[in-house]
Amino acid sequence: MYSALPALALAALPSISHGSGPAQDEALRFWPQWRGPLATGEAPLADPPTRWSETENVRFRKAIPGRGHSTPVVFGERIFLTTAVPFGEAIEPRWSGIKGAHDNVPVTSRHEFRVLALDRSNGALVWEHTAKKALPHEGGHGTASLASNSAVTDGEIVAAFFGSQGLYVFGFDGALLWKRDLGRMQTKHGHGEGSSPVLYGNYLVVNWDHEGPSFVAAFDRLTGRELWRTARDEVSSWATPIVVVHEKKPQLIVSGSKRLRSYDLATGKVLWECGGLARNIVSSPVAQGDMVYAASSYEKKVMLAIRLEGATGDLTRSENLAWIRRRRTPYVPSLLYYDDALYFLNHYQGELSRVIARTGEEPQGPFRLNGLSNVYASPVAASGRVYLTDLGGTTLVLTAEAEPKILARNVLNDEFSASAAIAGNELFLRGARSLYCIAKDEE
Repeated sequence: MYSALPALALAALPSISHGSGPAQDEALRFWPQWRGPLATGEAPLADPPTRWSETENVRFRKAIPGRGHSTPVVFGERIFLTTAVPFGEAIEPRWSGIKGAHDNVPVTSRHEFRVLALDRSNGALVWEHTAKKALPHEGGHGTASLASNSAVTDGEIVAAFFGSQGLYVFGFDGALLWKRDLGRMQTKHGHGEGSSPVLYGNYLVVNWDHEGPSFVAAFDRLTGRELWRTARDEVSSWATPIVVVHEKKPQLIVSGSKRLRSYDLATGKVLWECGGLARNIVSSPVAQGDMVYAASSYEKKVMLAIRLEGATGDLTRSENLAWIRRRRTPYVPSLLYYDDALYFLNHYQGELSRVIARTGEEPQGPFRLNGLSNVYASPVAASGRVYLTDLGGTTLVLTAEAEPKILARNVLNDEFSASAAIAGNELFLRGARSLYCIAKDEE
């Protein structure tokens, strides 16, 4: 059995250090949100397998209807997923019609936007809710999906965000508590939508960056009442915000093409901002201690390290900009912070960098990951190991040390764009067709 914790216990997670008490340690056993319990890609109390295949160390393989690139989130005995399932008669293919658009997967049918709850022990369906049935107004890039936003849970509620199709909050038992229609997104080049919701204490936050009026908004997690909304001078982005606690004050950190910004979580007021990132922001920021790290790679490669002590106003040319990196930065996969180091891929290819987070120094590397390519899933880490999964179904497991060594090369018969989730002794991989639970075979 896995016990669920109150929301306030989970709310402290972004500022937790290891070994900070039994209740918080219990919460750290799960993967409640995009990028895990610390929003860094680390599962601090987990120990998943190192090796697996289609016939080894697979506890279950559950077929998932439709298509979605959202990461599974895990809390207690439940796994939560979002997906978009086509239904009805096919229509003539519809593209966005935007000049220069890259929506090479047009709309060809109506879709059901579903939220699934699965039993963590065997993958059985516990409940399923069709949040909305709709004809999407735009398709997406070939590497995207109509359900790329990951859910978030605190053990009491489950929030699922489908962007243009709405924000939905359920009880842990599947009862719909509230929903909000936030309008219609028009994404750059028809790339599709992807930013995930953020849950902290009583605040449920969504970022709405697109080719129209952009904003970030916070809602009461239980009632759906809008607590604040702040306009953003931004175009489309796909990164998920994070919450960082500095000097006992929670800040919401949001990456953007024009500015990396921090907002007072209580009011939505901008606390500080920093320019310099590239366009097409996909990689989510990470934070540890009094440092925030954000990266981008499109027409230029940039990674910023921000020191929070005394941060206020425009930090672009201030001493709070601790260091800048301009080579081999990630585009789609997000940063992994693990054991005082940042791990990241060059763009989305099989070349790994490991830098000392505090200084930005890279004593060794980069490291060529032979056999790994087209990596859209973000790296994760647990028990001294780093896990990297590519589109073709290969996962490399590396040692988390100054010069990483390959421990295993594992191959599954599926395609993987969704990032892995780790909880306890299990690793969850969501493929194009199935959800895999990787766990050691029982004797």
